[in-house]
Amino acid sequence: MSVTLCGMRLVTEDDVIEDAIIAIEGERVVGVRRGSRPAGAIDLEGALVMAGFVDQHCHGGGQGDFFSADIDQIRTAAATHLAHGTTTIVASLVTATTEDLLAQLAALRPTVADGTIAGVHLEGPWISPQECGAHDITLLRSPDPAEIETLLDAAGSDIAMVTLAPELAGGVAATEQFVDAGVVVAVGHTEADLATTRAAIDSGATVATHLLNRMPVLHKRSPGPVLALMDDPRVVCELIVDGVHIDPEMVRFVIDHVGPDRVAAVTDAMGAAGAPEGRYKIGYLDVEVADGQARLTSDGALAGSVLTLDTALVNLVTKCGQSLPDATRMLSATPARTMGLTDRGRLAAGMRADLVVLDDQLSISRVMRAGTWVSGPQ
Repeated sequence: MSVTLCGMRLVTEDDVIEDAIIAIEGERVVGVRRGSRPAGAIDLEGALVMAGFVDQHCHGGGQGDFFSADIDQIRTAAATHLAHGTTTIVASLVTATTEDLLAQLAALRPTVADGTIAGVHLEGPWISPQECGAHDITLLRSPDPAEIETLLDAAGSDIAMVTLAPELAGGVAATEQFVDAGVVVAVGHTEADLATTRAAIDSGATVATHLLNRMPVLHKRSPGPVLALMDDPRVVCELIVDGVHIDPEMVRFVIDHVGPDRVAAVTDAMGAAGAPEGRYKIGYLDVEVADGQARLTSDGALAGSVLTLDTALVNLVTKCGQSLPDATRMLSATPARTMGLTDRGRLAAGMRADLVVLDDQLSISRVMRAGTWVSGPQ
């Protein structure tokens, strides 16, 4: 199928281009230029157009959970976020037994194969008991090379990212094991000191899992992981831009320090994203969702978010003072690059035709994924 879109304000990583034209053949963008309306083109009548969002850290949505091992729930979660502009999503799992992780990976495998999800993120079980958050503390463990190999053998290349705490026994060695297998390693849910965090980065870790959440605060005499992660140009910092996990002024501070090319806006969403509030689960733990916040019923700790990336866009621009070009870096280009998705995150010739159409209030009116409209007028 061929389609040409015109009459838009195209948000790129550097500018907002008036009267832009995007030519699409099949699943790919074949050209981007400025000009008057070509014959047969779809006129977007001055709407904003951005690259489809890329969420590298999401547990579910629409009352569906990626960790459910239920194919219908998995597809529901992905579809919920797709309707909110997330055209590429990585399915995040939480701490579980090895047996359950294997079952979850097996259930996710066909959705990786058909492109519904772009890979799997193992958030746990190799994380700090002191910073476990919404993970079952009884199932946390230090990295075991044999267990890691079992999971890698079962999942093949489906495992895209893993979060671990490098201070655990074998943590740095596990970083090397995953990196050697082609997996992105993230430091998170950690009490690591500055030196240990730097050792993990030197061993190949390239992501900070939801920076500032579930790690020690930056302290004048004990800078810890925050300084190491923010200070190293090799590291991309995830930020949950929901106004709950991090104050908007702190979001702005981090972006000012590291730059939008080193920030991936993520949802860390659980099953209540895009769904009614009420009782849910995150892994094995009970969660109450109320007033836009997901919290464990046991101790009130935050248990992921109910964020979608279209709301993150609004928050970045209206609450954190970010420009649209910088926002598209953090919502699309940076996470795509971080996850090695070379054909996503930008609208340029040769890229997959993933895009969102927005009004002046940044509300989404249409979503295109791989050259096909998936929401809005067809």
